[in-house]
Amino acid sequence: MGKIKVKQLKSSIKRAQNQKRTLEALGLRRIGQVVEHDATPNILGMINKVKHLVSTEEA
Repeated sequence: MGKIKVKQLKSSIKRAQNQKRTLEALGLRRIGQVVEHDATPNILGMINKVKHLVSTEEA
């Protein structure tokens, strides 16, 4: 199971509450912040929910 880096590119202002909570659960608080997670199905599903707000790359 590999690692994945997630970077927040856009703001969560004026987004649905579930998208805000998903960003928070991923550990993203501000634009430009990068976090690293294991590439589990749970994490990949969360990234898919907010794919228009974040970018990803293999770590």
